[in-house]
Amino acid sequence: MGLASKLNFVRDRLTECFFWTVRVVSQPQFRHCRKVLTKVASFVTTIDDIYDVHGTLDELESFTDAVQRWDLGTEENLPDYMELCFLALYNSINEMAYETLRDHGQNILPYLRKVVRIANWANSKHIPTFQEYLENAWLSVSGHLCLVHTYFLQRTNITIEALHSLEHYHDVIRCPSIIFRLCNDLGTAKDELERGESVNAITCYMNETGCSEAMACQYINDLIEDYWKKLNKCYVDGSPFSKHNIETAINLARISQCIYQH
Repeated sequence: MGLASKLNFVRDRLTECFFWTVRVVSQPQFRHCRKVLTKVASFVTTIDDIYDVHGTLDELESFTDAVQRWDLGTEENLPDYMELCFLALYNSINEMAYETLRDHGQNILPYLRKVVRIANWANSKHIPTFQEYLENAWLSVSGHLCLVHTYFLQRTNITIEALHSLEHYHDVIRCPSIIFRLCNDLGTAKDELERGESVNAITCYMNETGCSEAMACQYINDLIEDYWKKLNKCYVDGSPFSKHNIETAINLARISQCIYQH
C-alpha cells in the first residue's frame, strides 16, 4: 500500500505483521488469507500510531467520525495524511467485502465495518476501573478484527448461526482477544509508562485495588489462564464455528503469548 513511506511517523513492521499471520493461519492453501491479514495488521499498526503518536484530538475525532460514517464525503474534513489512510482503509475493506459477495453471495461489509473500531482513551488521562478497561481494550487490541477477517478469508461455509456469534462476540472471538490484550499489557506496560501512557491492565488494577505491581501482574497471569480454560472448553464442547476456526482462534492466543513473552 505504501502508507509507511508516506506517513514517516508510523512503525513500518510489515515482516512482523506477516509473522503473526503465519502463526495464526499456517496452511499453504491460505496464502491469500495471510496476505489480507498482513494488510489488516499493518493498518492496525498505522492507525494505532496516528492515535497514539501523531494526531491532534480534533483530527482524531474527525477520523473516528469518518470511519463510523464510512462515507468518502467525510474525508474532505481530514488532513492529508489521514485522508490517505482513510482512503486506503476504505478501499481495502470494501474490496474484501466485494470479493466475498461475488464468490459466496454473502454481504459481509456490515461485519467488517463493525470491527473497524478505534479506542481513544489514550487522549484522556482518565484511568477506568479494571473491568471498564478490559471491556474496551480487548476490542482495541484488534484480535477480533483478525478473527472476523479470517473467518471469511478461509472460505469456510458461512452460516447464519456463526455470523450471529461473530456479531455478538462469542467466546471463540472474545477469549483469544482478551489473552492477546493481557499479554500485550504485560509485555509492553513498562515502555508505555515511559512514553506517558497511563492506561493498561496493570495500572488499572493497581489503581482500583491499591495492590503492588507484582500482585497486579500475578492477577493478570491468573486471568490469562482462566481465559485459556474457556477457550479450550469451546474446542472440546463445540461451538457455532468449525474446529478449524477454533484452532485459528487458539493460534492467535498462542502467538500473542509467544510475541510478548519473547
